[in-house]
Amino acid sequence: MKEELIIAGFGGQGVLSMGKILAYSGVMQGYEVSWMPSYGPEMRGGTANVTVIISDGPVGSPIVHEYDTAIILNQQSMNKFESHVKPGGLLIYDPNGIIHPPTRTDIDTYTIDATAEAARSGNSRVFNTMILGGYLKARPVVTLGNALLGLQKSLPERLHHTLPANEAALKKGMELIRKVE
Repeated sequence: MKEELIIAGFGGQGVLSMGKILAYSGVMQGYEVSWMPSYGPEMRGGTANVTVIISDGPVGSPIVHEYDTAIILNQQSMNKFESHVKPGGLLIYDPNGIIHPPTRTDIDTYTIDATAEAARSGNSRVFNTMILGGYLKARPVVTLGNALLGLQKSLPERLHHTLPANEAALKKGMELIRKVE
């Protein structure tokens, strides 16, 4: 098993955190992982992406040019990374801020309206955890239990009071994700 994934969006959307949670989740499941962030000096509002590799064998290099999965959270990232998903791969996107949705027919495309749901719930901070839950429903590379352990490991102890809300968001994301036909 080997999953090469990119998560891309604006700084402040929890892109790097999502990748970190997923990487820790892979470790909790006994996999080899690589987590490689990339972001501009702007931080919030600037572009950010993270490459995560989860594998049952050694990870040779953290550098990836084609991905099994892309999670896209803004139009700039869609423009840049849609073409880098391997044929037969998976692309997940939140429609908020996407003007031109993906057009490829050789990949599986899913949408998850986590922005709207997080706003409805009154807790926009769990937006990224909802996206992660949707991803794990579409591609269950780690168990929900290990995702929760990864979440606990990646959050600083001072934020552990948010674990119940994040667990609920993971589960909500699993309900929200929809395949685009």
